[in-house]
Amino acid sequence: MKPTISIRHVSPATAPVEAVVILPTFKRPDHVVRSLDSLYAQTTGRRFAIIVMENDAVGLEGLGAATSWFEAHPSVCGIALVAHEQGNCSAYNAGIATALETYREFSHLLIIDDDELASETWLERMLETSERLDLDLVGGPQIPVFEDGTGERWARHPVFTPHYRTTGPVPILFSSGNVAIRRHVLTATGPDWLDPAFNFIGGGDADFYTRCRARGYRFGWCQDAPVMETMPRRRTEASWINARSVRNGAISSIVERRNGDGRNVKRHLRTIALLGASPLRSAALALKTRSLSIGIYHMQVAAGRFLGEFGKVAEQYRQPEKN
Repeated sequence: MKPTISIRHVSPATAPVEAVVILPTFKRPDHVVRSLDSLYAQTTGRRFAIIVMENDAVGLEGLGAATSWFEAHPSVCGIALVAHEQGNCSAYNAGIATALETYREFSHLLIIDDDELASETWLERMLETSERLDLDLVGGPQIPVFEDGTGERWARHPVFTPHYRTTGPVPILFSSGNVAIRRHVLTATGPDWLDPAFNFIGGGDADFYTRCRARGYRFGWCQDAPVMETMPRRRTEASWINARSVRNGAISSIVERRNGDGRNVKRHLRTIALLGASPLRSAALALKTRSLSIGIYHMQVAAGRFLGEFGKVAEQYRQPEKN
């Protein structure tokens, strides 16, 4: 389904670009400006464009902030638009569709979120890794920056730690918050790159990557291309961490069910095995981190996966401003 889009600003700079960065935003007008500043500060000789997708079609605060930013930086190729269907998958799809229609010569599309800041060599290192290792999709670390000063404690929690630590090919990616995707992947997998069914539960990225893996696309990791992700105080509350951990488990079950070719028995056995092993895995993690609140993660994930077998998953993104 083609996303409903309203283009509100197009910068006067129109030179051919090698890459396009898409940046969804929802009620973070101050932070989206910081994200744009970090993109403007990139150390690279590559010409790239930026597309900001406002997903609050009522308040439009992010649209106003992005438009003002583009007007103050006329040398930047950029577009600000409104993605009218609320939800992160719909916002991403609006940005991807606009990139493909507007910048027909780009080779890579990169994604960064409006609560993230790119390191100065982020774009260059992501693209160089994709080219050097011939990878179709490349991810990078999202380094949490805790606003309440609890970073030393929570940075060890699996909810906040990157899945990989070394640059090179990897089996699959897990997050859309720091990724570079080759154009040919997008032209072959649209127009619902991220399925809107995942708009409010999350997991649209995991579903997309699973479909890409089934097509034979190659995944990789660039450890030297981090983004800094702002973690507000609410994300260190036990209720938020529990909801995210349970949700992770539920999504794994839902994605497998949607892409597993009907292999229900294997999926059920895997769920039962994870439930049985989760107390021991949680105990080991608690000992390693010296934190019971971190250790119970594996039990939370296993419980979420069990609930996901029955289609039960919380819509944690229904109110993005509280996420």
